[in-house]
Amino acid sequence: MDNLNLKGKVAVITGGGGVLCSTFAKSLAAQGVKTAILDLNLEAAERVAKEIFSEYSVQSIGLSTNVLDKTSLEEAKAIINKELGEVDFLLNGAGGNAASATTQLEELDETNIDKLEDSFFGLQMEGFDKVFALNFQGTLLPSMVFAKDMLKKKNGAIVNVSSMNADRPLTKIPAYSAAKAAINNFTQWLAVHFAKTGIRVNAIAPGFLLTNQNRFLLVDEQSGEATPRGQKIIANTPMGRYGESDELSGTILYLMSDWAKFITGVVIPVDGGFSAYSGV
Repeated sequence: MDNLNLKGKVAVITGGGGVLCSTFAKSLAAQGVKTAILDLNLEAAERVAKEIFSEYSVQSIGLSTNVLDKTSLEEAKAIINKELGEVDFLLNGAGGNAASATTQLEELDETNIDKLEDSFFGLQMEGFDKVFALNFQGTLLPSMVFAKDMLKKKNGAIVNVSSMNADRPLTKIPAYSAAKAAINNFTQWLAVHFAKTGIRVNAIAPGFLLTNQNRFLLVDEQSGEATPRGQKIIANTPMGRYGESDELSGTILYLMSDWAKFITGVVIPVDGGFSAYSGV
């Protein structure tokens, strides 16, 4: 893809030490973008930054940052500005689900009505709040901090990571579903708020990839075979497979590039046809 006009720009990637977002960061680096890899895990962030410099000879730094702590984000911004320059792009990739915010049952019926602790009624608010905050506030706060550089430049792009279950919530994961729905709404709200400043705000909605966060739901730990839930996902994905992390990168590059300079407030599915399929 030519004429993306990304070379020499500075991108912040939250959750950048993970498999998914490190792939995104490397895709940006391949276009000449200087990257700041933010992650709670300093070792993971620094490892990705070193891999990027080794492979692409483009500046990259890894920082331990808490996306739920504005002070931590502001401290990271000061380092980024000093070492890389002012921020042009923000990829809000930090997020994920947790077993503590997941119900054991998909739905209540006459056969399991006595197992309320495995249903909605057994959800622990601590787990629910943690997952919702990580996904939603972990998108809002970095946007609040790093968009200030874009405002000064009168140019920039924010790309949020939503999910298929923002529109059609999946069973068992109410906190994650609610948070991703909130991200869709926030993406549109912020896009309108920033529309005349030169800052564009969009999101991608990935379909199903095997990640550390969802593997416990989709693959049987002992047999390695797909769980009934995993089988249903594949059956409802017309392409008949899980996505790969690098298959999301093209959409992210597009949304950050000048090719998308009249696009703001959209959520683009990258889902193997999942959102187009009725199940029949």
